[in-house]
Amino acid sequence: MKASKLRASVLDRIYALRDRLVGSKEFRERASRNLLTRPVAQHNARSLFDLCAGFVYSQVLFACVRLDLFQILSEGPQDLATLARRLKLEESEARRLLRAAASLGLVSVRGEGRYGLGTLGAAMVDNPGVAAMVEHHAHLYADLADPVALLRGEAQEKRLARYWAYAEAEDPRALPAEAIDEYTVLMGASQAMVAQEVLATNALATRRRLLDVGGGDGTFLMEVAKRVPDLQLMLFDLPSVAARAEVRFAQAGLSQRAAAVGGDFLRDPLPLGADVISLVRILHDHDDASVMTLLRAAHAALPRDGMLLIAEPMAPVPGRDAAAEAYFGFYLLAMGSGRPRSVGELQAMLREAGFVRSQQLGTPTPVLARALVAFRGRASV
Repeated sequence: MKASKLRASVLDRIYALRDRLVGSKEFRERASRNLLTRPVAQHNARSLFDLCAGFVYSQVLFACVRLDLFQILSEGPQDLATLARRLKLEESEARRLLRAAASLGLVSVRGEGRYGLGTLGAAMVDNPGVAAMVEHHAHLYADLADPVALLRGEAQEKRLARYWAYAEAEDPRALPAEAIDEYTVLMGASQAMVAQEVLATNALATRRRLLDVGGGDGTFLMEVAKRVPDLQLMLFDLPSVAARAEVRFAQAGLSQRAAAVGGDFLRDPLPLGADVISLVRILHDHDDASVMTLLRAAHAALPRDGMLLIAEPMAPVPGRDAAAEAYFGFYLLAMGSGRPRSVGELQAMLREAGFVRSQQLGTPTPVLARALVAFRGRASV
């Protein structure tokens, strides 16, 4: 037996023993009484309860966002009566919400019966991207009401798929503005956060012209414009989305260095002339065949010294990251297309598309986005 198979066999037996022990009611009771094993038993019990209560926790956050609680508390600590009046709640229910929010670190209990911002609540102030994400999760939660039906493809209605209208559209180019307005606004609100992750890599510092594919309303390019003043900018997205971006570029005084082109990146060739193409939170929304189509299109549109920049949440080692495997895995299932991919999977797809080399770049907050660059020729960052 090969060494790797022997190790796997030994590990399987160890895990089987662990599972039998943890699955035994008698063992769990003994572990909870033993001074050495009690902390582990208590930790596991809390973790399991948190999994059961996770939806309620998210709805507490949703209520705080919907009631504008964090903005109200940013003015300073306030007493229960004042907060109840401003939240338009009975005092008993305001107290219920505030105590729940305090238990989650969103609110803090101050002296003399007052409430102020908690550390997590403070991070929500003037953070429209996160607030918009919290608001739109109502669609996801509706789709997850019966997760088994979703997994089996038996769900009667997918609200998230309707929200992201392009995901199931026969020809996304024909979508009217009203069909894409809501998700375009959401993406714009959250793109500024992702832009800061990308800009921290300095991957664009020496480039001449950037084409942002699937660039939405132009928020990402407008953030880039502030930090890389000599970079020329192009955006490619569905015609109705590109029209919105064109207006925003003009309003920001960027018409001389930023242009928006309408089209479908899975059907139309990408515009030429850029030496760097960015795919920001694009690939994980699509299935493998569509990703390969887009990567090959990017390869064809780039010059020999061209670079492709990919930025999105990426799956690490399977089972090690709930954000990638659990959240994005089920989110994309409800949406109707895509899956989280590891850096290694993306690198293999890049090689298949013709890119000769790729490397991962560090970002400040990987849970928001990790960055990967690939080169058409032998150039580097």
